[in-house]
Amino acid sequence: MKRILVVVCGSLLLFSCTWVKVTSNGESVRLVRSAEKVEPCKKIGDVNTQVVSKIIFERNEEKVAGELADLARNEAALLGGDTIIPVSEVNEGRRSFDVYQCFPTASK
Repeated sequence: MKRILVVVCGSLLLFSCTWVKVTSNGESVRLVRSAEKVEPCKKIGDVNTQVVSKIIFERNEEKVAGELADLARNEAALLGGDTIIPVSEVNEGRRSFDVYQCFPTASK
């Protein structure tokens, strides 16, 4: 009985964790869901993200989608983007995003 309790508690802890952290640069990238919001923007690339979606059981879809978006925000920042929009559905822990530059960048 004690062993089952440990396994159940460990599983709950594991499934509640998020492993993806948004970088300081990634925090400046916004996620939009409407193509209208990026019409005046310049597309500068795309990113494909992937996380583990199944560990014995399927992980929570919202957590997986959030982690994919966080990874995309981090990658978009590296490309010089400030906005991302998902262009695919979440499928087996994968999702694609387009990266846009919508706001003027500060001159260096």
